Amino acid sequence: MEEINTLKAEIDSLEKSLETKKYPEQDISDIMNAVRYGEKMHSDQKRASGEPYFIHPIAVAKILIELNLDKNTIIAAILHDTVEDTDADYNIIETNFGEEVAKLVDGVTKITVVKAANKSAQEVETLRKILIAMVKDVRVILIKLADKLHNMTTLSYLNKERQKAIAEECLEVYAPIAGQLGISWIKAELENLALKHLHPISYKQILEFLDAKKIEKEEYQKDIENKLKQAAKEEDIEIEISARVKNIYSIYRKMRDNEKSLEEIYDIFGIRILCDTANDCYAILGLVHKLWIPIERRFKDYIAVPKSNRYRSLHTTVITDEGKLLEAQIRSYEMHKTAEYGIAAHWLYKKGKTTNNLNPNDISLINRLMQWNNLENYETDFLKDLKKEILKDTIYVFTPDGDIFEMPIGSTAIDFAYSIHTEVGDHTAGAKADGYIIPLSRHLKNTQVIEIITTKNAHPTPHWLKIAKTTKAKSKIRHWLNRNSNLLKDATKNKKQETAEEDKLNKQNKEAKITDESEQYNDSDILVMEIRDKNKITLSVNGEKNTMINFARCCSPVSGDIIIGYISVGRGIIVHKSDCKNLKNIKNLNNRTIDVQWEAVSKKASRKFKVTARKTHNLFSEIEGAIKKHNGHLIEGRLAESDNEKLTGFFTMELDNDEDFGKAVKSIRTIPSIINIYVV
Repeated sequence: MEEINTLKAEIDSLEKSLETKKYPEQDISDIMNAVRYGEKMHSDQKRASGEPYFIHPIAVAKILIELNLDKNTIIAAILHDTVEDTDADYNIIETNFGEEVAKLVDGVTKITVVKAANKSAQEVETLRKILIAMVKDVRVILIKLADKLHNMTTLSYLNKERQKAIAEECLEVYAPIAGQLGISWIKAELENLALKHLHPISYKQILEFLDAKKIEKEEYQKDIENKLKQAAKEEDIEIEISARVKNIYSIYRKMRDNEKSLEEIYDIFGIRILCDTANDCYAILGLVHKLWIPIERRFKDYIAVPKSNRYRSLHTTVITDEGKLLEAQIRSYEMHKTAEYGIAAHWLYKKGKTTNNLNPNDISLINRLMQWNNLENYETDFLKDLKKEILKDTIYVFTPDGDIFEMPIGSTAIDFAYSIHTEVGDHTAGAKADGYIIPLSRHLKNTQVIEIITTKNAHPTPHWLKIAKTTKAKSKIRHWLNRNSNLLKDATKNKKQETAEEDKLNKQNKEAKITDESEQYNDSDILVMEIRDKNKITLSVNGEKNTMINFARCCSPVSGDIIIGYISVGRGIIVHKSDCKNLKNIKNLNNRTIDVQWEAVSKKASRKFKVTARKTHNLFSEIEGAIKKHNGHLIEGRLAESDNEKLTGFFTMELDNDEDFGKAVKSIRTIPSIINIYVV
């Protein structure tokens, strides 16, 4: 009797929710008709908790009602287990409730065990089926997410092994999907519930910490709220402020990834400021920065550059009057609705009518699934590739013409090239990010402008398979390699011959002299000591700082040497000494050379100088000491002993300003062993 009363109470609660959300009367009638059918079909079934099974479909429907989803989605949620667990089938559902509901129910129905090799394979293939159905109708995954959310709240009734398996799947698959669709509250709930079962001790500790800090934070944030509201009132801007608490799993992940204690996580508590328009958001940002000191590099503008899930907001962190760090999120009411409900915000009830304002092609996740080669490829590790490519966070990168591409985090220039076109990928010789040449293996960053450099003779190599991250790029690379296997063998043979010749020349060049001895060392000089602050010394290419640099092993250039660069296909720029004898063996050298210069990287003033000195054991430390007297820093130096038993050195120092350079030089001249010092 108690079970019947519990179920009746849940059904009554669902009907009340529909009325509260102002669903049309006819929709409520149709939904309640589905409730009666579902109750009948599940009448003899129990959940692991001992409750009537039909409580679960009712709970799933109530979650979707909170998301304001349409009548057919609610009905499908109520009936989502009937085909799988009762005598109902697709045709019966279609006859009684229509084709649209039948397709939604079929989309979330598990693959039968008979068709799958084992339980694990069944779950993977069911997920594949759901994602394929989702591409056609995104509501399928919304039903599944609600289904997962309610199941996670009753996970404790299963054995420990099943708890762990379901929690891991939830954390690795379904929570990221919720995040990709922008439904932040479902994502947070799934993550927290998964953590509760995977790491119960950590979950409990964080929960207790939040409870203990609650009263203290409420008083602190009330003072913040009063100051902000007063400032907004003076500017005639209406705002709504609420406290924001980081979800438990996000706190856990930050502690784990950064190896920090709870007390060291400063952005657990924050505030959210809501206003009417985007213009108001920027005005409020100005007020926040006027009231408190903003922290550099802690400002993010997701209004100008929204996330792939359509999330828009301004984020900033400031130091308050009490010396505490405060993170503020600023967004309009419309932005907030999208932030909380994601794509579900596009199913709305207006004057008794259901409207879907969403074009499936506008959903980033669906677009990537449609373009993903592995969705219906049964020969790959589907789940592994799904987690790595589709469910990872994404970045936006641009072509020089302004075209925008969405890529998985960790993508490289190779992946980007193939996302543009196969021909571009197959002939990639190099890449630039924001105007600077980068290695093909470097991970791309959000909002970078990426230019792919192509040449007719460039082509994929087996090494590209290690560089590429996306399935599409790897598939195209393998296709080219398989099609051109003979060419690849010849290239490998030639490469071995070139390496042997280079090694032979390296031995011959050991006694070679540098042509401009007035500025450089002889190769026969004995290196006494060398230092280089790698954070302060780099090269510039055609006047631009550059990172895609390789130093030739045959002549091993160092800072101060006269150098020349040439563009090598796939390897970027190779730097040689200008008189390296190997240069004459490089084909088309004149057409491939590029201006390369040593350069100091420092926000302070940096200057180079050369010294000659009598032989001594502590010249380095004496020079460094002389520079430090004027608050300078020796960022690079090389000291060698020449044939006349004198020391020759090239150095780079950084100082607070140029005026201190003369003082530092005078100090160096006072060193007893110094013979001459020259500005380079």
